[in-house]
Amino acid sequence: MYEYVGALHMHSTFSDGSGDVPDIAKAADEVGLDFIALTDHNTLRALKEGYEKWYGNTLLLVGCEINDKENKNHYLAFGIEDAFSTRLSAKEYVKMVKEKGGIGFLAHPHEKRTHMKEHPPYPWQEWEIEEFNGIEIWNHMSEWMENLTEENKYQAFMHPLKSIIAPPEETLKKWDEINQKRKVVAIGGVDAHAHKYNLLGFLEVEIFPYKVLFKSIRTHILINEEINIGDSPDKIQKAKEVIYSALAYGNSFVANDYHSDSKGFRFWGEADGKTYGLGDSIEAKDKIKLKVILPVEKAEIRLIFNGKKIDSVESNEASFVVEKKGAYRVEIYYNNKAWIYSNHIRII
Repeated sequence: MYEYVGALHMHSTFSDGSGDVPDIAKAADEVGLDFIALTDHNTLRALKEGYEKWYGNTLLLVGCEINDKENKNHYLAFGIEDAFSTRLSAKEYVKMVKEKGGIGFLAHPHEKRTHMKEHPPYPWQEWEIEEFNGIEIWNHMSEWMENLTEENKYQAFMHPLKSIIAPPEETLKKWDEINQKRKVVAIGGVDAHAHKYNLLGFLEVEIFPYKVLFKSIRTHILINEEINIGDSPDKIQKAKEVIYSALAYGNSFVANDYHSDSKGFRFWGEADGKTYGLGDSIEAKDKIKLKVILPVEKAEIRLIFNGKKIDSVESNEASFVVEKKGAYRVEIYYNNKAWIYSNHIRII
């Protein structure tokens, strides 16, 4: 399969980011990303002004981050042509994104910090809604702010990548819970703004430069066809459709590539002489093999079934035999650090 590596969820000067769109894309290209997805707040100005295109070997896609009138229920929407009014309810704009052929993901759904008045939490509250495609299970900026304290702030400011530990347990639990009823896809986001802060009254520091964040939480997609780079509208549109289809389907995984390059990770199922990939469902008949390979010599491979760890292996590969119906995924811990979170393979 062809593997492409992207960074999702970032903001430019078209909303509350500090970077111009071409400069953001240039940084992504220098880091070696295959695609990035811009999500300025409640605007698709970058799309309207023609910024959705290739920048070197990186394709910049343009979505937007939508919220309600209380600035809650943030929603990452892709594949739409127009932004929506913030006077709409979450139920309304989630439904509208789907009706217009787009895809959407709940952003940083379980924020709850109280120690940053200038940056209040923006949790997802409308869990009865079912039209969304997936959940942002890991958000770099959100985790950093949630865990920031007076004691660790200087270390966190100076080493923004080291301070990221793992996705929120509450988010993982909710994601697994919903997947027992229907497919809900996981993505990871950097939530890059490149904000500038005055640390000591005279020293201005840029926190999380785009280029730095592009080395952390990434979403890898696995597809059956090669994406062709080209400036023609047809090639851009084709690449866009392929990437969005992969994100919506769930043949993808989330990784903190700061710990190690996760390219080459695979998780698949084998049953009745057929192979099944991430996002697939397998009809339960006889016993099913779930297999894993890693691009490192050794890491802890955890098999998660309906939200609970049922097995683990210390190796660079694993084979699990399962037969119960439900949602299976794997978590990989490298050097005791959370590294890779696969999407589910569901047995039905």
